[in-house]
Amino acid sequence: MKALLSKAPGGPETLVLEDIPSPMPGKGEVLIDVKAIGINFPDTLIIRDMYQFKPERPFSPGGEVSGVVKALGEGVTNLSVGQRVIGSCGWGGMREELVLDAGRCIPIPDSVPFEEAAAFVMTYGTSYYALKDRADPKPGEKLLVLGAAGGVGIAAVELGKAMGLEVIAACSTQEKVDFCLSKGADHGLVYERAPLDRGQQKALSNQIKEISGGGVDIIYDGVGGDYAEPSIRAMNWEGRFLVIGFPAGIPAIPLNLTLLKSCDIRGVFWGAAVARDPKANQQNLAEMFAMYQEGKIKPHVSKTFPLDQGGDAIQYLMDRKAMGKVVVTV
Repeated sequence: MKALLSKAPGGPETLVLEDIPSPMPGKGEVLIDVKAIGINFPDTLIIRDMYQFKPERPFSPGGEVSGVVKALGEGVTNLSVGQRVIGSCGWGGMREELVLDAGRCIPIPDSVPFEEAAAFVMTYGTSYYALKDRADPKPGEKLLVLGAAGGVGIAAVELGKAMGLEVIAACSTQEKVDFCLSKGADHGLVYERAPLDRGQQKALSNQIKEISGGGVDIIYDGVGGDYAEPSIRAMNWEGRFLVIGFPAGIPAIPLNLTLLKSCDIRGVFWGAAVARDPKANQQNLAEMFAMYQEGKIKPHVSKTFPLDQGGDAIQYLMDRKAMGKVVVTV
């Protein structure tokens, strides 16, 4: 079978497509015939040894897949050969066949396209955990989503609306803002490209305050860098700032702002939360699938790439061109 491999730390251009032996499922495992792989921000980091986890090389990037169960290992009774599933693997997904613990596979209906299925769990899982479990949202509160047109960002926009929040989508271009408005955002604003000087940061704070009518209650920050501090300066009393990711760099936030606003800075590490409390994650997944069936949320796949261009898919995400999700198809 073919697999896209990281054999040395580096950017997407270092990935190589090779033939490797087909795997066999062990006890409690299943073999998946992979049909699609969702691309996420951790993929841009893990191949450069910049992620929290550093798998032994060679490994394949790709943390979530969709496909068909091809074979069952000993003791697997909750799945069957031929069943359509989503698999959460963390890494290892960019290959034609994947062995995965049966407990990390979620059956999906025939009506769900493989591309949408591969774009669902990580982004919506992260954003739902962030908003439901970390943000303590109250209906009618104002949610600012930074980087709102990206995978986790647009998921936060949709979920925020489904949870009764007033959603403000902040993006780098008007085209991206318009995309977010089409997905349910109540308001949108365009921020300038980093780096931002102090005057530009102050202007961004004023812009957020104006469009929100005075300030925001929850900030979903999937960007970081120079955008974090001005956003917190536009936060309401007892607001919650959610730390999601840092494509624009890790910000240095003056802690006096948390005192002045009596606000919280809350980390969001969905992968670790799943490992610590898998039952809570299963409940969240059930609630998200119900929202999907009701039409309240729907993964938006903006671009697909074949497996041999998986490196280009990661680069496309790194270049911040994506609106919604990027998916690799097999």
